[in-house]
Amino acid sequence: MPMCVYTFLEHYDLTGKKIVPFCTNEGSGLGGSERELKKICKGATVAPGLSIHGAEAAQSESKVAAWAKKNA
Repeated sequence: MPMCVYTFLEHYDLTGKKIVPFCTNEGSGLGGSERELKKICKGATVAPGLSIHGAEAAQSESKVAAWAKKNA
């Protein structure tokens, strides 16, 4: 995750909130982002994330819609 995301999360109490991580990437996927979110956002629920390869992003609408519906 970019450092600005860490900074944001460190300044807000997300207890009781649901965090649904997603990203595009060129090969790294979500990396350790889900693990880091669980560590930083104590008391929040971290849903399974979605990682879309950048080259496939334009053709991923149905995949994203299904994932979003599942994690609503």
